[in-house]
Amino acid sequence: MSQNPNMLRTMIGIGMTLIIILGYAVYSNTVDSEYYGYQTTNEHTELDLSQDNASIAEWYVTTNEGITWINATVVGAPADSVLIVQSEGASWYHSPSLGEDVDYPFNCKEISGDYSEYIEVCDYSTTHELVIEDDVTIMRGIVSISLPVGGLGYLQADDIAEAEESAVDLIDGEAGVITWRVGIYSDGDAIDSSGIDVFLNISTHEFVSIEEFSIDPVQESVYGMATLVGCFGLMLVIPLVIYFSAIHKAKKDEKVRLEAPNLNDG
Repeated sequence: MSQNPNMLRTMIGIGMTLIIILGYAVYSNTVDSEYYGYQTTNEHTELDLSQDNASIAEWYVTTNEGITWINATVVGAPADSVLIVQSEGASWYHSPSLGEDVDYPFNCKEISGDYSEYIEVCDYSTTHELVIEDDVTIMRGIVSISLPVGGLGYLQADDIAEAEESAVDLIDGEAGVITWRVGIYSDGDAIDSSGIDVFLNISTHEFVSIEEFSIDPVQESVYGMATLVGCFGLMLVIPLVIYFSAIHKAKKDEKVRLEAPNLNDG
């Protein structure tokens, strides 16, 4: 390389050209995003349960909304009895891990960090049951994993009109008539409902607004340029070290050669 300084100038020129091109690519993709964020309501509602027989621990109610969370809470039921929640109209997801205080917000569709396997697969059925062990027992489930649990979802579209249409279709498509039946049983028979309180809560979603996903293009471009400069700078460090080391060695060898005694003298 010391014999061909044009190679170093070529490497630096190519590196700067790539930095400019990739920096522009980061900027253009930041400004023109194809992703849109849509906002939904995230209302938590307690349903009014009905009974055919007030003395029997069986309740029912009908819903017609897009639902994510559904929680059945039982207070005062005897230990070892079984809580059964059944839906007529759609299957739903349940797992004991739902709602637990863990390091990640488990919502039945999480996968491990390296994408190698599912952390846990929720049971998907019309009927789920849970053995009652404490005075207060809660069964948590999710009806739709397509709706945004937190009320904010993202989708890809060519323009905002198409994105809004897709968001509305998604939310409307997840709504449906479901009759929920909640019962507490022992040995297969419904128990006496005296002293037992049952609550059924749901989280519903309706379309509110949509906007294009955006971030600060200047800031992202600066970050992108800094990253690219760092990467290509690192790539140039080793050749530059070799280049200047070779020049230094050549000068040192030349100095030694000049200072060496001439055997022909004398």
